Amino acid sequence: MSRWDAPPWLALLVFAALAAVPSVLGDYWTGQMARYLLFGLFAASLALVWGRAGILCFGQAMFFGVGGYAMALLTLGVVDIPVLADAWAALGLAVLAATLFALLVGVFLFWGGGISGAYLAIVTLALAVILEQLVRGWYTLGADNGLSGVPPLPVGDNPWDPRPTYYVLLAIAAVLYAGLAMLLASRFGVLLTALRTNPQRLTYLGYSVVVLRIAAFVIGGAVAGLAGALFVATDAFASPSLIGFALSAEVLIWVALGGRSVLLAAFLAAILLRVAESYLSEALGEWWILALGLLFMLSVALAPHGLLATPLLWLRARRKPKGPAPA
Repeated sequence: MSRWDAPPWLALLVFAALAAVPSVLGDYWTGQMARYLLFGLFAASLALVWGRAGILCFGQAMFFGVGGYAMALLTLGVVDIPVLADAWAALGLAVLAATLFALLVGVFLFWGGGISGAYLAIVTLALAVILEQLVRGWYTLGADNGLSGVPPLPVGDNPWDPRPTYYVLLAIAAVLYAGLAMLLASRFGVLLTALRTNPQRLTYLGYSVVVLRIAAFVIGGAVAGLAGALFVATDAFASPSLIGFALSAEVLIWVALGGRSVLLAAFLAAILLRVAESYLSEALGEWWILALGLLFMLSVALAPHGLLATPLLWLRARRKPKGPAPA
C-alpha cells in the first residue's frame, strides 16, 4: 500500500457503506447526503493540491463556484447554446471552464519565479474575495440573489425521488476517487510528493517544478469544478457564497481535520462534518462555529496529520517492510 492514498479495501468499505444510505435513511437525508458527497469531492480536490503537492490554496472555492455558475448559465439558457442546454453536455463544458480558469490562475501564480508559502495563500484568498465581489455585482449572474431554478440531472423517472441522483453522484465520486488514487500511486504521485518535500531536488533531476505545480493545481481545479457543477444541478441554485472566502475557509478546515495527506480522509471529513453541522447547529446555534474552531485547534495540536488520516498513516507505517537487522 506504500504509494496508495488509503488501503483499497478501506475505500471499498467506505463506498459500500455510502451505498447503503438510501436503504437506511429516508428521502430527506438521502438528498442531503447527495450534496455532502459533492462537498467530499471538493475537499479531496484541496487535499490533492495542498496535502500532496504542497500548494496551500486559500481560494479553492473559486473553481467550485466557476463550475457551478457555468452549469447554471448553460442549463438555464442564459448562454444561448441549444446543444449545451443538455445537462450532461453542460456538465462537460462547466468542468472545462473550471479547468481553463485553474490553468489561467496557475500560470499567473507559478510562472517565472512563482509565488509560494504564505504569499500564495494570501494571493489565492484575495482572488477568491475579488471574484465573489464581481459575481455579487454582475446582474447576468443574478448578483446577490444568485441563479435559481437550475434544472436537475436527467436521472430517474420521478424528479422527487432523490435516490437515483444519489447513486449517480456516488458512482461519480467512487470512479473519480479511484482515478485520483491510481494517479497518486503512479510516477506522477511520486513527483507530487517530491514537489512538496524537496522541489530543489526535482530541479536537479531535470523536472520542471513550475509545470508540476500547474498540473497539480489544474487537476485540483477540475475536480472542484466538477463538484461545483454537480452541486448546483443537485441544489437547483447557484449563489455567490459558492465562490468566495467563507466556503474556501470551510473546506480548508474539513481537509485539515480529516487529514490533508490522505484524500479519502478529507473526503470523509467533509461528509461527517456536514452531517454533524446539521445536528449541532440546531443544538448550539451560532456556537456551532466556535465548536468547530475549537475542534480545529485541538486537531492541529494533538493530531497534526488529521483526525482521520492519523490512524491510516499509523497503519501504513506498521505495514511497511522492515529492512534487515544490523550485523
